[in-house]
Amino acid sequence: MTSTIPQVPATTRPSRSAPRPPSPVPALAHLLIWGGAAAVLALWWRDTASVTGAADWLTGAGRITGLLAGYACAVLLLLMARVPLLDHTVGTDRLARWHAMGGRYTISLASAHVLLIIWGYSLESHTGVVDQTTTLVLHYPDLLKGTIGYLLFLMTAVISARAVRRRVAYETWHFLHFATYLAVFLAFGHQLSNGADFTGNRPARLAWYTLYITVAALLAWYRFAVPARRALRHRLYVAEVRPEAPGVVSVYLSGSGLEQLRAEPGQFFRWRFLTRGLWWAANPYSLSAAPHPAYLRITVKASGGHSSELARLKPGTRVLAEGPYGALIARRRRTRKTLLLGGGVGITPLRTLFETLPGEVTLIYRARRPEDLALRAELDALAATRGARVHYVVDEPAAYFSPLTPDALRHLVPDLAERDVYLCGPPGMTEAAKEALRGAGVPRRHIHHESFSF
Repeated sequence: MTSTIPQVPATTRPSRSAPRPPSPVPALAHLLIWGGAAAVLALWWRDTASVTGAADWLTGAGRITGLLAGYACAVLLLLMARVPLLDHTVGTDRLARWHAMGGRYTISLASAHVLLIIWGYSLESHTGVVDQTTTLVLHYPDLLKGTIGYLLFLMTAVISARAVRRRVAYETWHFLHFATYLAVFLAFGHQLSNGADFTGNRPARLAWYTLYITVAALLAWYRFAVPARRALRHRLYVAEVRPEAPGVVSVYLSGSGLEQLRAEPGQFFRWRFLTRGLWWAANPYSLSAAPHPAYLRITVKASGGHSSELARLKPGTRVLAEGPYGALIARRRRTRKTLLLGGGVGITPLRTLFETLPGEVTLIYRARRPEDLALRAELDALAATRGARVHYVVDEPAAYFSPLTPDALRHLVPDLAERDVYLCGPPGMTEAAKEALRGAGVPRRHIHHESFSF
């Protein structure tokens, strides 16, 4: 197959869009989530005439935690439904953090629900906890399915725990995480069959059905239907693979009507390469060149089984792409001067912003060694074209090292506190950078960061 990809991506004119005020969507999302939780508590309050005795207190607390856990399940799925309005305003990594935090709350609420209900029922019936558990699981409608759903939730919580997650490949974790869908499905029937707040309360049942059906429809549309439709429309394939630095390659992808994807510089897709060993996982990689009508480009560093295999992709390999996702985009900036601070292969989304952001732009690119500075020739060419500045900082040799401290950053960028900062790199580097930036006087709201550790 003959490649039609240019040797150096064409330079795109910087956008003329003006800085925008912050979006109200994140605050409204918080308001709606907590408002829904309040409505769930109101449902329990309305259906509870009085609470007397230890058994009533325990079962009442069990009902509350069960209702909140059921509501939280719907919220967790909604956060990961990849709804563009949320993804492009809140940000994918921020939604993932909300999802992770909500998952911990959900597991805690579900566990409390199980323990409190068993304890309360055992006191009420004057039976032992083991006998009461057996009776509930085997003789109450849909409770066996609810128990299986709860155990699946526990399994997902274990593999998502930080100590375990570091030892599990992203692809394995992502695949096992789909057990959450089955867990929610199994638990849903139990909620309506056994929940005292739903039996005999038609409006509450309709509201619960509406909540779950709406979330299921959004999941089905944005996570399955939209990617399938785009795959048929754009027919993406690998056009070329080029080495960029030791262990780093750029993958060029072509197809039909790529401009209709409406990808923005700084965004990423989840890529599924339909070849042996890669087809079953969709991994997130940022665009490393501004979107072009003829091609898209990602630049990947070999850091695991999936990323290492990309260097061996053959031209013509079919690709499925979900996206674009992410809020590391131009319209998030609030000033007319910008600093791009990247580390390692985190340079990829910043390279697209360096090409397209309007106004005064400075780039700081950190790497271990000079040969690890991927895309350096392109960055130098872009800097010369637009009159921007690039600072390369490497650990070796020591003469070119600059610590990630407030003073060191101010030395490179004297007006740092007046700028928006776009930040992308390894987790340790980004955490140190955020601390240094705040120490240098950059307001928290001016630091734009997106993590791919989800």
